[in-house]
Amino acid sequence: MLRKRFADATKDAMKSKEAARLSTLRLISAAIKDRDIAARSDDGAEGVSDDEIMAVLAKMIKQRQDSAKAYEEAGRIELADSERAEIKVISEFLPRQLSAEETEAAVAAAVAEVGAESIRDMGKVMAVLKGKYAGQMDFGKVGPAVKAALS
Repeated sequence: MLRKRFADATKDAMKSKEAARLSTLRLISAAIKDRDIAARSDDGAEGVSDDEIMAVLAKMIKQRQDSAKAYEEAGRIELADSERAEIKVISEFLPRQLSAEETEAAVAAAVAEVGAESIRDMGKVMAVLKGKYAGQMDFGKVGPAVKAALS
């Protein structure tokens, strides 16, 4: 399903001559193709699932956020803006991000589901959250929330 959306978006960007958008869509396709090739060599599968594609997109967004921050610190505002524009395009294909309240509720539910009692159970809680909410929350920010809930 996501692959078709990428293909359609790429065609639309070509037709409307949106060079920056087209470039970002091609980067996404290349990253997915790389993941497909790696998966094929591992177990002979045809391609990665939509969940794995979401993980690739989330990783791409994280990389661009880090790059934009580094560019800003170096005074390269135009490059930081370019990175943010790419983030916007990539974000179109991810599900809606959970609000702070929804994230807190998800953390509490995951802690209860696993029966976590101490910080040692943090990995189990994070695994549950990643399984259910891939692409819907920033796990770098969720980690401290899980840690606080377990302490």
